[in-house]
Amino acid sequence: MFAKTDNVEQQIQKVDNEAISSIIDKSMTITGEISFKGKARIDGVIIGNIKGEHLILSESGKIEGDITVSSFNCYGTLQGNIKADILTARKDCSIQGKLEAGSLTVEPGAALQGEIKASAKSLKQVTDKSAAEKPAPKATK
Repeated sequence: MFAKTDNVEQQIQKVDNEAISSIIDKSMTITGEISFKGKARIDGVIIGNIKGEHLILSESGKIEGDITVSSFNCYGTLQGNIKADILTARKDCSIQGKLEAGSLTVEPGAALQGEIKASAKSLKQVTDKSAAEKPAPKATK
């Protein structure tokens, strides 16, 4: 159990230590699909889908589109769906959309609106058969 947590923490530390290879400045607005390798930071506005490895959306950054990345560190505003192995919603960020993450961290003050699916890949979904077999209670007057 603890080995999985340690592994995620090691991955986060590795990503944090990696140098940023691409920056979208806050004076820039890009419309279209973006694909990248390495670590990228968005300070400006992106209207379109993004695929890559490690993405940081800064406080001034805004994205309208879907994101598929290995790790996503969100400080800014996102309207779209996210698929990430590691997702961190930082204080004062705003995310609207469907989130799918292997590891999800939400700091106090982060605003999330939408569907959230977060689970370790090695964990199996647990279903409560006894709850499914029980009939629904009947309404009484």
